[in-house]
Amino acid sequence: MTRRPVRRAWAALKLWVPLGAWLTFVLAPYAWMFITSIKPPNELYTKAVRYWPGQPTFEGYRLLLETTPFLTYMRNSGIVAVSTCAVALVVATAAAYCFSRIPFRGKGVMLFGFLVTQLFPSVLLVLPLFLIMRSLGILNTPPALILAHSTFAVPFSTWMLTGFFNAIPRELDEAATIDGCTRLQTFRYVLLPLSAPGVAAALTYIFIYSWNEFIYALTFTADLRARTLPVGLQTFMGEFIIRWDLLTAGGVITALPIVFFFMLVQRQLIAGLTAGAVKG
Repeated sequence: MTRRPVRRAWAALKLWVPLGAWLTFVLAPYAWMFITSIKPPNELYTKAVRYWPGQPTFEGYRLLLETTPFLTYMRNSGIVAVSTCAVALVVATAAAYCFSRIPFRGKGVMLFGFLVTQLFPSVLLVLPLFLIMRSLGILNTPPALILAHSTFAVPFSTWMLTGFFNAIPRELDEAATIDGCTRLQTFRYVLLPLSAPGVAAALTYIFIYSWNEFIYALTFTADLRARTLPVGLQTFMGEFIIRWDLLTAGGVITALPIVFFFMLVQRQLIAGLTAGAVKG
């Protein structure tokens, strides 16, 4: 009996020590970014490292919002990310339904091709997409970034959602058809509600990808008024000086929408991890 508490303590120690070390490794950069953002300028450029500011201040946030077009960058990122989610999710769910429920030749090859496209770096498509955007006359506009982001978001989202649709028994489709539902009604009222965890996972992937994307945003937005947050933050890094106060304050604000978005969909994401059976 005396060995049980020792074993339980040792088991808890083996679990929580690696988990605590991993969380520290993951969260430490974000904590350091926030601490740096509240340091006064005279403490940012010193030889000796000070882990906590002597006089915490939010002056960097005030300068960021009042002296830079940061709010314009955030507005542009919001428009691009939300629009990309809407476009890519509609296309991906429709394509996934076709791959899952409609038989046709070459379906496996096409799905494999969707997955293979994710193996290539996005920089390979910069030149052809730039030529397409220029011919369409939409450079330096949000539609250019929305289309560019969708080229990478749609294939992976389609591949992921197809797996969720395949896990839903086809007997439910047949039951809905007997009740008088059309294909569209079956898709809307049966498949989509049951695949909500997969849709939430795809939505999270699309939003985070579009919000943080840098290469296309840098290439297709030469105009200051069309830049998104990643490109805007890069402008705070000059050739001879880096505005750490503005850069870290902008990084903290940029991370907040991702955190809030994840909090909204976390239940669906957790449900997606345990999905695999349909309750009758």
